[in-house]
Amino acid sequence: MSLVNRKTMANEELRPADLILAVDGGASKTDVWLLTADGTVVGAARGGGSNHQLSGLDAAMAAVGSTVAEAAEGAGLVGTEHPVSGSAMFCMAGLDLPVDEERLTGAIRSQGWATAPSVVNDTMAVLRAGVRSGWGVGVVCGSGLNCVGLGPDGSVVRFPSLGELSGDLAAGGSWLGVRALGLALRSRDGRGDPTVLADLVSAHFERRDPESVLAAVYAGELGYGRLFELAQVCVEAAAAGDEVASGAVDVLADEVAAMITASALRLGVVDREVEVVLGGGLFDSRYPGFRARIEAQVRAVVTRARLRSLDAAPVLGAALLALDAIGAPEEVKTRLRSSTRARETE
Repeated sequence: MSLVNRKTMANEELRPADLILAVDGGASKTDVWLLTADGTVVGAARGGGSNHQLSGLDAAMAAVGSTVAEAAEGAGLVGTEHPVSGSAMFCMAGLDLPVDEERLTGAIRSQGWATAPSVVNDTMAVLRAGVRSGWGVGVVCGSGLNCVGLGPDGSVVRFPSLGELSGDLAAGGSWLGVRALGLALRSRDGRGDPTVLADLVSAHFERRDPESVLAAVYAGELGYGRLFELAQVCVEAAAAGDEVASGAVDVLADEVAAMITASALRLGVVDREVEVVLGGGLFDSRYPGFRARIEAQVRAVVTRARLRSLDAAPVLGAALLALDAIGAPEEVKTRLRSSTRARETE
């Protein structure tokens, strides 16, 4: 469904210098909006993933570029040379360390998509799209896992989120998917307890057994990244009551809860009412135990925490951050949030 305001496109000549570019670049998809300073979305597009840690910097920039071009075309800017906007906010996955910020910011500026681009981690988009108080904690749990905390005084706390290298015990859906294959294999070779994952893993890839899935990945017949699909398989097995699958999902839930509580502790807000925004595919699962476990552990430390699932596309957060940066009035941002919800429910 398009968010583009066709009336604006038809009746007004849009100049790139007057437009704002909002980008949410994740591991599996890239969302781009072009909007005016009054909060009207005039071009929108979705493309492939743009996490440079997974695909490489050149491929990530190509994914963003093709999506920006599609959004510009939707806004009626066909044939327009770069830049396509004045200010821009790029909320990018894989921006974890200063070296990532340096590389991504340099690469984005060199593309010339905007005259004044800002680059931040994609968790900031989730947080901005979900909070109402202006501060809180945002978590992304999709193929990866990351968390950001923004205090009422503007202070920010983050995590490197580089898997085992940065001390992560469960790095999101990618970890859970690979773990599901491992648990299936262990159940068959005697190292682990019986689990329905032994059948579900092989069925998902239409293979004979878990061993054939392992062999296919090892031989390059099945891409390693395809194993990330097994995260939802594991969650569904947990929802059906499989104890082995539930144990793996619990490890991931504990890691999410640890990030949230650590953020609140570092911000010094454990005694305050803290908004916690949960974004990413694993929070959309039908297994209530996942969120319930997270919530119980968080509230044991942050007693007044208010957890809510993100109810909008994270690119809304990128757009709101971009409007924040230009000093847009609050009514403009409220109208954008309201119009986004209205169109998403049409």
